[in-house]
Amino acid sequence: MSQAAQTPSPPAGFLREPQVLALFPIGRTTWWRGVKEGRYPQPVKLGPRTTAWRRSDIDALLAKLGGQREAA
Repeated sequence: MSQAAQTPSPPAGFLREPQVLALFPIGRTTWWRGVKEGRYPQPVKLGPRTTAWRRSDIDALLAKLGGQREAA
């Protein structure tokens, strides 16, 4: 199991790429393609080499995808 999957994510704040990918069963390239195409939330640059996503954006995406599965 990866380190990101073992580390509980904070209820608010930011998630780094490994934490985000632990929540979605897709590959890194697929995730970034979805970000570029607008299917997934845009990241926030926290520093020159630090990219993260708002926890609230990821939670909203999870809720949206969960709702789509229930409707199908």
